[in-house]
Amino acid sequence: MDETPPSPLPFPTSLCHRCAAPPKYVRTKTSTFILCPLLPQKYAPQPVLQCPLFRPRSPEPEAK
Repeated sequence: MDETPPSPLPFPTSLCHRCAAPPKYVRTKTSTFILCPLLPQKYAPQPVLQCPLFRPRSPEPEAK
């Protein structure tokens, strides 16, 4: 499992990419799955557009 988002993002509109949880990306040869550490079913159907457990990630400090 990898915490680094793949590029390009699968399901770019998904809330998972912006969640403070943070999501883990599980890659196979043909697919990328987004594992949520908070949801009981772990792999939510994508793209996630609403989630009761979503918390926005804090903005990263800008590089100087």
